[in-house]
Amino acid sequence: MTHYFTEEGSVEAVNARMRGEVTPRLREVMESLVKHLHAFAKEVELTQTEWEFGIDFLTKTGQICSAERQEFILLSDVLGLSMLVDAINNRRPAGATENTVFGPFHVEDAPIRAMGDTICLDGKGETCLFTGRVIDIHGEPIEGACVDVWSDNAEGFYDVQQPDVQPKWNNRGRFYTGADGAYAFRGIKPVSYPIPDDGPVGQMLDRLGRHPYRPAHMHFLVTSPGFQTIVTHTFVGDDPYLSDDAVFGVKQTLVAPFEHVRGDTEWHSPFDFVMVAKA
Repeated sequence: MTHYFTEEGSVEAVNARMRGEVTPRLREVMESLVKHLHAFAKEVELTQTEWEFGIDFLTKTGQICSAERQEFILLSDVLGLSMLVDAINNRRPAGATENTVFGPFHVEDAPIRAMGDTICLDGKGETCLFTGRVIDIHGEPIEGACVDVWSDNAEGFYDVQQPDVQPKWNNRGRFYTGADGAYAFRGIKPVSYPIPDDGPVGQMLDRLGRHPYRPAHMHFLVTSPGFQTIVTHTFVGDDPYLSDDAVFGVKQTLVAPFEHVRGDTEWHSPFDFVMVAKA
């Protein structure tokens, strides 16, 4: 049957062009994409000017991408798509530690440090002791789990953003749990910071009346053989952007205690990570 293009039959006309050796999954994804994309254009009655603006926006988004910057991931983040895909792919039982966005600033092979070591190398910021255990869903400790951590510095920048300013591996490290599943390290109480907002995504946020800030958080990548990988943050509970994260990364279960140890500049943040066995 010939499907000529009409406004009413646009979806059928486009999807009918798929022929030959198209895998079932590719067909499913592309048919749904065309269906919802066309439905969007019809619902808002997209004008030619708006369509051209959208094409220009996507072109500029691609042009600003580089080996150090991925504006399309940033776009996915601020539209909530990154968090949605993460949620779909990391469904876990109640009580297990939830995932959140990975972020662009992880670096492979951070130094393996002794339990209790300090990861802050520039001497700036308010000191914080991070402690807890890595356990399974039944509360049993997991020995040999790798707790890979990283955060911004006291001025809101990661070391890879300031290679000529910060020491290499500043606020980064890997720690391996013992038989008790415990981890401990000293870092700083993280601070909130803006995502890159000097490109198309930042301009979009400004037009939408949205700010570019992320609430203060410590990154954790927790791995252990036989268990699902945890990619997550712990968030500072009194941060002003906690309920308004630019990339929607905050989950209630990830808001961690940050308790004064002494004075106003020394903190303690306890948090346990609960892993789920692989199926």
